[in-house]
Amino acid sequence: MHYHSHLHKDRRLRPLLESIGPLALRKRRNICNYLCASIMSQQLSVRVADVIYGRFLDLYGGKQPTAQQILDTAPERLRAIGLSNAKVSYVQNVARFELEHGMSAAKLNKMTDEEVINYLTVIKGVGRWTVEMLLMFALGREDVFAVDDLGIQQAIAGLYKLDATDKKKFREDMLRLSKKWSPYRTYACMHLWRWKDKMPI
Repeated sequence: MHYHSHLHKDRRLRPLLESIGPLALRKRRNICNYLCASIMSQQLSVRVADVIYGRFLDLYGGKQPTAQQILDTAPERLRAIGLSNAKVSYVQNVARFELEHGMSAAKLNKMTDEEVINYLTVIKGVGRWTVEMLLMFALGREDVFAVDDLGIQQAIAGLYKLDATDKKKFREDMLRLSKKWSPYRTYACMHLWRWKDKMPI
């Protein structure tokens, strides 16, 4: 893969690249549904998240719903599939934002990473980490570094023998390290997650 030779220069990353092999990013067309699924999956195991998302699709005949359909769904029906009150509110916030402002892939593709983050984090329930995951796994952006992700933090602390007790210094160390991975920081994150077996949904 195109990123391999660049990241291969990092001797700590090199064994991860060689043991796992090349990874690919895929782009998704339905950004609204991706964001809703991402919210549903937060703080849940992959298995439980898959079950809940399956129930969500079942509400709409097994198909991805439109934003209007999500907004028209009674909160009690969304709670009945296993969503908390907060997640019901957040999912409907996403659908409302899609209807009022739009979040198509075509629209977001015209924005820089930071512009997408600033655009979508105004939605209550959508934080920076969630949008970083969207940039990576829905828009296919190759140079995103999820500095606040626990799995990435654990992987870097372990791989580079960094002390994570001083949060500010550790963050600075992570950002400094990640600069040499640019413009392929997304792939570096993917390999670190695989190594720690904490690949996000």
